[in-house]
Amino acid sequence: MSLSSAEPRDDARTRLLVRLLDAFDEALPSPDVSLREVAARAGTSHALLRYHFGSLPGVLTAMLEAQRSRDNEVLSETARRCTFDEFVVEIWRTYTRPELLSRVRGFFHVAGLAAYRPEDFREFIGSLDDLTKMLASLAEREGRDAGEARTMATVAVAAIRGLLLQEVLTPGTRPDDALALVLRMSKGQS
Repeated sequence: MSLSSAEPRDDARTRLLVRLLDAFDEALPSPDVSLREVAARAGTSHALLRYHFGSLPGVLTAMLEAQRSRDNEVLSETARRCTFDEFVVEIWRTYTRPELLSRVRGFFHVAGLAAYRPEDFREFIGSLDDLTKMLASLAEREGRDAGEARTMATVAVAAIRGLLLQEVLTPGTRPDDALALVLRMSKGQS
């Protein structure tokens, strides 16, 4: 395929992705719905979705990547004026907003699919380090060496994701005590 014929396809895919994001707002379609149902809600055809995204998991992944990219732009701005601990709390607050629950569920659904077929989800897998990099940068700014900063950030993100999974599986637990423990651990306290 020549570059000139690839550009219109990319533009069409981008326009279709915008329609999907507009149709579902902050949410993701449930993996229980059909590609036809997703297409109907977005005002397009399932054939176009299949052509541009391959499958329902492809649609979910593309939408999730776009949503996370937008989130990261906002979080990156927030990180500029936060401490490490404040940013951990901000990440937690961002992803525990009720309107993001379907997206958090979608994140774990796509992560599960990626665990079985990593070759199909390389871009998604590659983006999983984004929050860790932001947090590590903050820890370094606060005087931690690069290795320690990276470890602190890795543990914080793993804890946040684990607590989010707990919230998805057992709603209402709001494990604020566990988040507070993560923050104390970042200071070397138990």
